[in-house]
Amino acid sequence: MRIRILGVPLDLGQERRGVDMGPSAVRAAGLNSVLQSLGHQVEDAGNLHVKNPEEQHYGDRRAKYLNEIAETCQEVARGVYQTLEAGSFPVSLGGDHSIAIGTQAGVAKFYRDRDQSVGLLWIDAHADMNTPETSPSGNVHGMPFAATLGFGPEALTKIFGFSPKAQAQNCVLVGARDLDSRERRTVKQSGAHVFTMRDIDEHGMRAVMKRSLALVTEGTAGFVVSLDMDVVDPDEAPGVGTPVRGGITFREAHLAMEMIADSGKMLGLEIVEINPILDVLNKTAILGVGLAASALGKKIL
Repeated sequence: MRIRILGVPLDLGQERRGVDMGPSAVRAAGLNSVLQSLGHQVEDAGNLHVKNPEEQHYGDRRAKYLNEIAETCQEVARGVYQTLEAGSFPVSLGGDHSIAIGTQAGVAKFYRDRDQSVGLLWIDAHADMNTPETSPSGNVHGMPFAATLGFGPEALTKIFGFSPKAQAQNCVLVGARDLDSRERRTVKQSGAHVFTMRDIDEHGMRAVMKRSLALVTEGTAGFVVSLDMDVVDPDEAPGVGTPVRGGITFREAHLAMEMIADSGKMLGLEIVEINPILDVLNKTAILGVGLAASALGKKIL
């Protein structure tokens, strides 16, 4: 397939500096050449221009840098939409997880214009379903899943003028193990499906992914994959801003991506929250490239 890569060096959604270098780290780990080796045509559209925290005040403490993040997500949404219109597959590189609002909006708009809906597979240690009213930190990278489902400020929920961007019954969170106390109410209220680390422990990644893929594809044109690298255990992915012990293993991560590829229904992919400052010899970015390759067709044999 034709793949277009869009870098989004956004670090306004959280407070640990360095995640804006994530797109460069992934490129340095060989993403373009690895995807080309699989037979894909790869176009790198470069990075969007994103403002730095030093350039402006954070604004409302309940949703810091909200306007700047919303502007960036609008640009991401337009870029993803244009990528799909050109007949290419979009790959977004973060940056913090706030960019997911734009990625999902772009894919959702493209298929909405064709009277189709899309699902969302959110692979993350966190639910990212806070709102300004529930967030203990005011960091917007903890809000994008909620915004995609229509919860939160209109600047985030109403990109392209409609909300939600996906129906809750077609949205699945896999790998959750660290939720804020007030956020749990939004998770339950949303109606989205959640498979925690306990579910993976008890049933195995294969069973969890089989069920997840069935949910995100039921009645949809396909689904977007939003991969936060902190879903992987910190021993394998140390270069993330919010590491949580007890994550999925190297092989569980690859199995999930391989099953996504087997489904043939992925409409867009994003990889977020890689922070080279916190990493060890670019280990997390290298893993991210390997997971992207598995999601886009690389097989063991």
